[in-house]
Amino acid sequence: MTTEPVAAEAGRDFIRDIVQADLSSKKHSRIVTRFPPEPNGYLHIGHAKSIALNFGIAQEFAGKCHLRFDDTNPTKEEQEYIDSIQADVHWLGYDWGTDLYYASDYFDRLYDWAEGLIKAGCAYVDDQSQEEIRINRGTLTEPGKNSPFRDRTVEENLDLFRRMKAGEFPNGTRVLRARIDMAAGNINLRDPVLYRILHAEHPRTGAKWSIYPSYDYAHGQSDAIEGITHSICTLEFEDHRPLYEWLLDKLPVPSKPRQYEFARLNLTYTLLSKRVLTQLVRDGHVSGWDDPRMPTIAGLKRRGVPPAAVREFVKRIGVAKANSVVDVGMLEFCIREHLNKSAQRRMAVLRPLKVVIENYPEGEIEELEAVNHPDDPSAGTRKISFGRELYIERDDFMENPPKKFFRLSPGNEVRLRYAYFIKCTGVIKNDAGEVVELRCTYDPATKGGNAPDGRKVKATMHWLSAAQSVPAEIRVYNQLFANPSPNAANFAADLNPESLEILPNARIEPSVAADNSGEVMQFERQGYFVGDKDSMPGKPVFNRTIGLRDTFAKEVGGKG
Repeated sequence: MTTEPVAAEAGRDFIRDIVQADLSSKKHSRIVTRFPPEPNGYLHIGHAKSIALNFGIAQEFAGKCHLRFDDTNPTKEEQEYIDSIQADVHWLGYDWGTDLYYASDYFDRLYDWAEGLIKAGCAYVDDQSQEEIRINRGTLTEPGKNSPFRDRTVEENLDLFRRMKAGEFPNGTRVLRARIDMAAGNINLRDPVLYRILHAEHPRTGAKWSIYPSYDYAHGQSDAIEGITHSICTLEFEDHRPLYEWLLDKLPVPSKPRQYEFARLNLTYTLLSKRVLTQLVRDGHVSGWDDPRMPTIAGLKRRGVPPAAVREFVKRIGVAKANSVVDVGMLEFCIREHLNKSAQRRMAVLRPLKVVIENYPEGEIEELEAVNHPDDPSAGTRKISFGRELYIERDDFMENPPKKFFRLSPGNEVRLRYAYFIKCTGVIKNDAGEVVELRCTYDPATKGGNAPDGRKVKATMHWLSAAQSVPAEIRVYNQLFANPSPNAANFAADLNPESLEILPNARIEPSVAADNSGEVMQFERQGYFVGDKDSMPGKPVFNRTIGLRDTFAKEVGGKG
């Protein structure tokens, strides 16, 4: 699937209004935003909202957007994640040009500034354990308690901090904290940790450092170094903004960015917690970060979701100040709407049932013409083979049908798409009483799907030639969770046991098996499908991107 750069498209929301006002008032001559992921996992669809917002604003207002990795925790960061994040941003249609940065680029300057805080009496080395710091921080209703090490001299703090940097102390024995106010109403201002000891190799700086800055310390200062004008974050960082501003005021930073918060994306039937997503992978509930059931961008891509559909979804949900939950049906609508216009049509039989047309000449193969897209004549036509032996969908036959079942049954006549009318004349079963083959007759006068005598049939069915079709494995994906509001604390209990159905004996058109374009196709009457990376020569594998209509929500309605 190819991805083209996204054209700038003006939107309207409270953040864009702020940006426009800042440009109009000459507060800023050029807008600079950033997308700052931590490289400790794969991006998910919630990140897509932030990516589209930051890169979109830069495009719309003739500014630029940086991609910056906030790589301050080497124990959880891997090159795999860095590579995947860059690939995902590009897949969504955005590009950072030459503006690729890492917080680790600034480690030396951040360290020097931390020494400056110590010299100004604004930071100190604390010997309390992590648990002691947590307990003494207080609660929302009770103030914290000063550390017994809070009043160390500047000289002692500098000596200890430099020895921390030199690697003299074990992990967890000391931290550097800002000296702000242990009675502050905002807990983030109660002497937050700025540096911790961490004897770990960093993917980019190797073994140079034995101490690493906290996210809160590195993030704002990285924004300032890069000249970010609008630091756009999700709402959970709203309470961190006073600390963001405190640090900018205390340090000799080259610029003073402003932080703005917007509501993060929450979806029904979905968990976007990185902890949960990591656990799903580690515990084997999914095949990996790019499992098509995962809400990761890599998973969406492997499932065949078009990037344009993701961008349209993000545009439709908008940018708000209050958190809310979006129905996953809106995302699915955007996917169907895009694919209905773009996906060429093919035929596939997912659960084959053999049909023998007894009055069709043995050994004869007939070429019929099929359209590639009913609403796009420019898509052209293709040839499909018709013969004596066919496959139809097992669900399209019932031996004892209910009153309103209009598909194939004994004595009933149906239309085969692009072909003929056929009538079921016999049923063959195995020793277990299961239907394994149908005997039918066809009407040669109905070629193309219409009867010269004007008789009507109530069903049109897809089919494939038994001899000319190709076997394939089809993977039918549904929602990973059966509960519309899955519990992050016990997510395994809410997993959908029917999130994946593997159909190993499906049949597809030969042209589908030979297609390596990565483009999504509509299998008529079945849904939208895309080839999977597990495909091998002679063993094609296809993933269902999405069904033609939403049946899952109805099936699980009322559960959970």
